[in-house]
This record gives sequence, C-alpha cells and structure tokens, in this order.
Amino acid sequence: MGLAPASADNPLATTPTPALRSLLGGPLTVEQVGAGEGWLLLPLDARLGVDGLPQSATGQTALFTGVNAPAAIGHHVTAFPGPQLRAILAEHSVLKRAAEAGRRVTFANPFTRAYFERLETRRRRTHSATTWAALAAGVELRGPGDLAAGRAVSWDVLRDRFQAALSDGEGPVPEVSAEEAGGHLAALAGDHHVTLYETFLTDLAGHFRFGLTAADALTRVDGLLAGLLAARPADVTLLLSSDHGNVEAGDHKRHTLNPVPLLAVGPAARRFAGLEAITDLAPRMLEVLAEG
Repeated sequence: MGLAPASADNPLATTPTPALRSLLGGPLTVEQVGAGEGWLLLPLDARLGVDGLPQSATGQTALFTGVNAPAAIGHHVTAFPGPQLRAILAEHSVLKRAAEAGRRVTFANPFTRAYFERLETRRRRTHSATTWAALAAGVELRGPGDLAAGRAVSWDVLRDRFQAALSDGEGPVPEVSAEEAGGHLAALAGDHHVTLYETFLTDLAGHFRFGLTAADALTRVDGLLAGLLAARPADVTLLLSSDHGNVEAGDHKRHTLNPVPLLAVGPAARRFAGLEAITDLAPRMLEVLAEG
C-alpha cells in the first residue's frame, strides 16, 4: 500500500473506508498527510536510494530492522528473504531488541499445519521476512486454536480464506466480522508492549491475484481498523505502514515508486513525527518503548 494523490485510478480514494475517513477527514491519500487529534500521517520512502521497484523481502527487512536492506545487498529482493536478509533480521529485528529490553512482544498471525508441511517438503521456500522478524524474538507462532479462541487474527481478517487452508482436525474456525477481528487485535495489543500483525490483502489485490479486488481488500482492512480503534486500550498506539506501494495504482498490477504511509494513532503518535524512510520506524519504536 502506497501513499498517492486522490484520483479515479486510486482505490484508496474511491473505495468507501469509513474508519480511515472519519479519522483523517478524508481517504488515505497524500492530501491527508499531517496531524490531528491523536493521529499522525506521514509519507515514508521505500526506495531507500536503490534503483528499481521496492520489493517485499528487502522492504520488510528494512521496516522491521532499521537496516537499509536493499543497499546492503545491492538490489531490491522480492518475496522471501535469502540468507543475507535472514541474518539481518536475526540480529536487528525490532521485536528481538524489544524483547531483550524486557518488553513483551508477540505476533498476532496464526499458521496452519499445511503451512509447516510445505516448509518441510520445500514446497514453500522459507518464511516471510515478517515471520523471521518475529521468530528472532523467540515468539511462539499461533495456530488455528488461538484463532478460534480470539487470541489471533488471520491475514485475511474474516478467516474465510484461512479456514479453507485448514487440515482435518484443525477446524472449524468460525468466521468473524472485520470489526470483531479488530477487537481481538486490540486485546492482544493490550497484553503486550509490541504486537505485530501482517496482512497481505492489499498486495494480493494490487497484483490481481486470487480474485481479490482492491475494494474487498480495503473494506476488510478498514473494518479491522474500525474494530481496533474502537477497542484500543488508552495506552496503546497503533502504527500502520507498508513495505512498498501497490494497491494505490488501480490501473496496473506492478509495485510502485510511491512512498508508503505511516499512520500513527494513540498517545505516542506525535513521537513518530519527522520520520522520512521505512528504515526510521524500528529505531523510533525502540526509543518510544525505552521512554515507557
């Protein structure tokens, strides 16, 4: 998800997103960059001085470590992190560093049995950079039982696509509304100092994959935010960002060169003012955590 001007080709401008529009006074576009009561919206550079389109593996590594990952290996890397990126995540993961400082950290996403079977049989090459960032902190990955009990939030928000991937004996996992899922995420955030949640709905929709439309993806994400903001404990600050642009360009299915949003909502929102690139986020998070 990138931050671009409002236009007829920008689904972020044309899709009804009541939670975001109520908060920002308009859609999640560059026109809303600024600050309001308890919130801040900034554009963050995802290109990081490296030619080419920003990609997932290097972008996520940079976002979760503060290290300029594409510069470190000389190019942007798509999809999954190789050994060099995994080494950066293992050493510099913001979750790991927060845990080492005595903070409670967690990863909200659940995983199916089939996911681990694909890893074992090498039908899936490796974890995403996001998952490696969580594993570096020693967190225990959640499963379908956690999801059914409201102690996890699936990448698809509503659980419908997640449930289709369950093996015998793992379900059923009842579907929920996007707002209910947001409430579950708020509860996890209230119990931890850092709660990481990943959705790739907007990226799949931006690539025109699996029949997901931009409107469907953005509606789910906005509903999740509505539930999260409504149930968010008063001392929790929400940070929403991305590894690269994509869904904001509805006229093609490539990544973009646009900056990505940093939306901060909550008591520490103004502490994130002045950030310029995705590599600035993890260091500032650690500063804010150190301040208590």
